[in-house]
Amino acid sequence: MKSILFTHSYFLRFDPKQWQIGQPYPPLGTLYAAALMRDNNYTVSLFDTMFVQDPEEVSATLIENKPDFFVIYDDGFNYLTKMCLTNMREAAFSMCKIARAEGCKVIVSSSDSTDRYEEYLNEGADFVIIGEGEQTLLELTTQIENGNTDYSIIKGLAYKQDEKIVKTLGRPVLKVLDILPLPAWDLVDIDQYRQTWLKHAGYFSLNMSTTRGCPFKCNWCAKPIYGNRYNSRSPENVVTEIKLLKELYHMDHIWFCDDIFGLKPGWVKELAQLLEKEDIKIRFKIQSRADLLVQEDMVLDLARSGCENVWIGAESGSQKILDAMDKGTTIEQIKESTMLMKAAGIKPSFFIQFGYPGELKEDIQLTINMINELLPFEIGISVSYPLPGTSFYEKVRADLKQKTNWTDSDEMALMFTNTFPPSYYKQLHRYVHQNYHKHLAKNSLVKLINNPLSANIKSIRKAVSVLYHAPATLIEGMKLRKLEEV
Repeated sequence: MKSILFTHSYFLRFDPKQWQIGQPYPPLGTLYAAALMRDNNYTVSLFDTMFVQDPEEVSATLIENKPDFFVIYDDGFNYLTKMCLTNMREAAFSMCKIARAEGCKVIVSSSDSTDRYEEYLNEGADFVIIGEGEQTLLELTTQIENGNTDYSIIKGLAYKQDEKIVKTLGRPVLKVLDILPLPAWDLVDIDQYRQTWLKHAGYFSLNMSTTRGCPFKCNWCAKPIYGNRYNSRSPENVVTEIKLLKELYHMDHIWFCDDIFGLKPGWVKELAQLLEKEDIKIRFKIQSRADLLVQEDMVLDLARSGCENVWIGAESGSQKILDAMDKGTTIEQIKESTMLMKAAGIKPSFFIQFGYPGELKEDIQLTINMINELLPFEIGISVSYPLPGTSFYEKVRADLKQKTNWTDSDEMALMFTNTFPPSYYKQLHRYVHQNYHKHLAKNSLVKLINNPLSANIKSIRKAVSVLYHAPATLIEGMKLRKLEEV
């Protein structure tokens, strides 16, 4: 029986911001691939790099297991791997070389390798899987096992032949997701994840995916793995996995890591009904869009299901910028969906993006005003980040220098010429966060004054924090204005 050692290239320790946050999720995409290969009579094991300090540590596992195949299979559901960070790329290159030296066939499947397959093949990979990987991996390993060396018939593959790089035809994405086995959760040291979550967040969350792909056309969003198609698991299949995870691992919370959760008409209602029927109570967070959450029935069904937090790509408070991004949403929809979620007891959170080409000072102010007015539960701020395969990347490509990727997720470097210099956007990030927390504190103070009987330690502490955030905002604003003049 042939053996496969799976790994992935996300090292939490190499991403200082995420290491400090301390809320890691297991490599879900990797676990799906491992489950499929195990169902097809391969012996599988996992070298989970999440808590590893150095890629060299894979050597001991390779020597112990002596696998026939070494597969770096990144979690295509996690936005951190989609960012193609150079820290993780270098770690992947190191592991490729180590595994090849141990005599393994080295196969890589990731967002970054899909974009940069030539580099990975030159750095030790025997094969790079292009796009969605499970079926390609199974066909490839079967072909190798059978002694066949004609890989051109396998769709979604890149490899070297006579020192020339060959890229085969693209593979269509999998349409019927229920045929896949549930992820191989047993390969993961769940307790290490649980302890990290409990230490940093006070509860334990696991990740699940109910869909693959996204049909929307935001021109800055790279989709190298699952593409522009949208395929969904059945609600019954999803509930089966929820029950399994609750029974085995007793998690408190789920992150449904779909690009867009519950897009299929009636899907969320059916999920809510099944969870009620099974008497399953679970808290979860999702990612969605403002235009999908302006229907009160949809929002109420989410609340019934246990949804407590929705991240939407608000991106900008300027309609001009949203239209330039081909976002397909309006400021009014952002406002309406936020109000509906708050009314249903769901916490709306905003992804915000500064630095898109053509954004002026007045557009930035409109975004700040929107945040101050709507007061989302959380905000995640980034600057526009060009990734290969997007029309946005092509638009700014000529302006990109040698550096085309961030080192880690907190680098926040603007890599093309825009209205303001890169230092301005880093300071803008600090200012907007302080300003946001100042407005949250002011809102808490007003509530406390209007209803003093509702006071508790948490609400008092939040209200009093205005004494810190107000002057801090003033200072950060002064620094920002200085950079406007550069």
